[in-house]
Amino acid sequence: MTLWLSAGIIFTFLAIVVILFKWGNLQCVGVTPVKTFTFIAILFTSGLDVGLIMFPLTEFAGYADIKASPEYAFANPLAIEFGFWGFLIWGFYFLTCFYFCVIEPKVKFFEIPWVKLLNNIIIIGTCAFTAYLLLSNLPWYLPNLGDGSTIIPSFYLVVFAAICFAVYSSTSLKYVRFLSITTTWMFIALIAFMWSATFIFGDSSVSSFTNKLGLIGEYFTNLNHFILPLNDYHEFYLFWWFAWSIMIGQFTSRFVGGLKTYQVLAAMLVFPSIPIALWFGVLYHYHDAGISTEGIKNFAMVFVGIVFVINSLDSLIRLYTDNLNLTVKRLGMRNYMLFNIAALSLLTLLFKLEFIQIQWVGALVIGLFLSCALYIGYNKFKTVSNIDSSPKDNTIDFSKIETAG
Repeated sequence: MTLWLSAGIIFTFLAIVVILFKWGNLQCVGVTPVKTFTFIAILFTSGLDVGLIMFPLTEFAGYADIKASPEYAFANPLAIEFGFWGFLIWGFYFLTCFYFCVIEPKVKFFEIPWVKLLNNIIIIGTCAFTAYLLLSNLPWYLPNLGDGSTIIPSFYLVVFAAICFAVYSSTSLKYVRFLSITTTWMFIALIAFMWSATFIFGDSSVSSFTNKLGLIGEYFTNLNHFILPLNDYHEFYLFWWFAWSIMIGQFTSRFVGGLKTYQVLAAMLVFPSIPIALWFGVLYHYHDAGISTEGIKNFAMVFVGIVFVINSLDSLIRLYTDNLNLTVKRLGMRNYMLFNIAALSLLTLLFKLEFIQIQWVGALVIGLFLSCALYIGYNKFKTVSNIDSSPKDNTIDFSKIETAG
């Protein structure tokens, strides 16, 4: 699996270099373009899930234990955490976003029946993994509801409610912009609340926080360490990013609003990384200073985490139901709701039973990447070589989002 993953990573970054060289100044326009801030909000909230909120506090100690994991010795725990979530890794999303915005309309690889089926299996499976992550982390963040380690019926109800809400919100594309912008502002508010709380209780100072945040600089000075997998846990993260990349590219490509290719790459690498860095800096300060997150802080993190899950599931449900023509128009509202709720709930339980693993999904995505490249090289090389613009039917009209179904 490590060799397969490494091949996928090398292919991804080489493909990005080729795209920048050939189409760096091409204007990218999606079928439902939105303004840049909205595009970034959609990208950020759709491209991340509850793990961003809940994982770091459970992981810093492991990254600091270089006796048990000497491979982490090259950088501090905050830089390691950022490296698993920020900056370079967002290039995966850029590759698929550009492909689905500019190349796929000419190539139509994802309209081949077996590819279409596999693609949607990947999307549905990753949706369920997102719900499973919420379920598996709730005991750690809400210990007052249980013993701090066991998943109790209340946690199943929380996840089930999130799935139901997401399925309902996926019934209209107009909810995407509202959910994305709302989630973005809620996340910013969470960062501000968690940061200010350390001042209120006398646990912090501006200088101590900025010093902690500065530790992220070790990520950039050791960037080469993060390209290929460090260990099995890093492999898990990288496969996870691959699993997400193909569907996030499909979804976000709809909303690109006229940015040039190099600007899309810059936006994807830089803008999501800023709030991620701030959030991780706050959480690392809590970890390093031994500040408790019990009570309202844990509740706030769980609440925003649930909103992230709803936002992500909304986007992905919309994507696979459109791809499979399992829309509200075709099935009716009741059948649409029942089908998607039942399917995602069942698959979430399969992840809980470890019947499915996200690494398998990521491996399938790498297979699709390489298959697509071979298909283009064999059947569509001249067609792709002649691409000099986004599809002609895609025009910059920001009002389209208002009338989209």
